Amino acid sequence: MKKSIPDINQKIKNGEATILTAEEVTRLVMDGEEPTVEDVDVVTTGTCGIMSGTAAIFHLPVAEPGSFKKSRKITLNGVPGFPGPCPNEWLGSVDLMVYGTSHSITDPQYGGGFLFKDLLRGEEIEIDVEDIDGNILKSSATLDDFGTAQMIGTRFAFKNYTAFINPTSQPVSSIFNAVDMDGPFKGISFSGCGELNPLQNDPQLNSIQKGTRLLINNSEGLFIGPGTRSSPEKPNMMITADMKDMDPHYLGGFRTGAGPEVYNSVATAIPILDDEILRKTFIKNEDIRLPVADIRGRHSVLSQTTYQVWRNVDERPTYEKELCQNCQTCMVEERCPTRAFQNQTLNPVRCFGCGMCAYSCPFGTFQMERGQVQIDWEGKVKELEVSCRQSDIKRARELARELKNRIERGEFLLNNNL
Repeated sequence: MKKSIPDINQKIKNGEATILTAEEVTRLVMDGEEPTVEDVDVVTTGTCGIMSGTAAIFHLPVAEPGSFKKSRKITLNGVPGFPGPCPNEWLGSVDLMVYGTSHSITDPQYGGGFLFKDLLRGEEIEIDVEDIDGNILKSSATLDDFGTAQMIGTRFAFKNYTAFINPTSQPVSSIFNAVDMDGPFKGISFSGCGELNPLQNDPQLNSIQKGTRLLINNSEGLFIGPGTRSSPEKPNMMITADMKDMDPHYLGGFRTGAGPEVYNSVATAIPILDDEILRKTFIKNEDIRLPVADIRGRHSVLSQTTYQVWRNVDERPTYEKELCQNCQTCMVEERCPTRAFQNQTLNPVRCFGCGMCAYSCPFGTFQMERGQVQIDWEGKVKELEVSCRQSDIKRARELARELKNRIERGEFLLNNNL
């Protein structure tokens, strides 16, 4: 049996379509069932994690028209932007691009990801402009004041990334761990949402094509094409969406050993046109290869494991406040990548589920099953505990379900471009 996009869209409009998340499909398969193309119309997928290839294109007023000719430099809450390409001469406004990985010139722990989240939360930000004559103009604005706020993801949602270890005795600073990674073999960091990830379920980009609609941080966006460094073996996505429609829950800043990064969430819908497309969504975490590399040289794969790291683990920590020793310097507060733990209070909304709190506190104040990984190292098997997750399965699952719900309500139809 084969179906068409118009067939599926008509079923969606009639409220008759069967929509499953990728995890729901996999659970059916693991329970011994194998759904067919007659049983499923759409499978939704999702991922959430650090996505360094994040940029925002802004247009915003900064002064009265005629007050300066054009901008040479600009910062938003201390985060540098790049004015242009349009000069906007004498208009009092600036076109600019801000990278999600840019670091504030005033606060080394604050960057583009934190800025984007603050904007989406409606907070007023401080703007500093230096014009071509060296004059400094100061103003403030909220996202409502911006004429344009468009996110461009140049490299999102890798099919699967690389896990990292430190086999040496010296700590290593890297964006691939929340803090300098201790060694030797003191833990493992990884990224990716396994069987829920969009490109694990459509690895050849057969359903996700140019112009395909999707959700980016809960804003409806478009797939532009394969992203930078994309390859048939390790594809990724270039996508875009209006930031004004985004939900701050799904994106933000993430502090690492090499400074602040940015995380995003993406969900896609796979139309089930035939059994071959459906069978690709049967993939299980245990089947997905997770390469393991030395954090000092990530191009050399030393061993491998699987995304079984997501099985039987906790999505969020449990905070046992009565066990807190009130340390003069709290390791968790210093290390929490999303600043979710402040003043002995854990903010569950800001929490990313990375596990750094449970890894760092020596008194067991934070309880969290993070999972173990076995790797082959020089002919011996080593068992390592996950020290840091740079992906959040909880947010990924929530966005995949949100997309499923939108389709079931008839609010999201599929592109007829296959």
